[in-house]
Amino acid sequence: MNEIIYMKAGYEPWWLFSGWEEYIVEKKTFSTDDEARKYLEIILEKFRNSYPYERSEKGPFWAFWTEDEQEFCEACDDDLQTYHGVLWFKNGSPTTDFKIAE
Repeated sequence: MNEIIYMKAGYEPWWLFSGWEEYIVEKKTFSTDDEARKYLEIILEKFRNSYPYERSEKGPFWAFWTEDEQEFCEACDDDLQTYHGVLWFKNGSPTTDFKIAE
């Protein structure tokens, strides 16, 4: 089973901090790699057209952001960057077997 996950949080998606699932905005499930890859390419293109900054790290994780989207953190007394994260999980874990168009 393949899952393409969109999360929105004050940190990049590859960190997967405890409780990261609370920040999931959308999760789509696909039975084949090909279906997941096609959807992933669509969602990545959407975010690339919407946000000026992108970074990918640690495999199937992509972060998108704009400097204009920040939230004040009272505990740290500072502004935190808001990140829009896209993740590809296969059988419940980040997939390491993927290829997408760049």
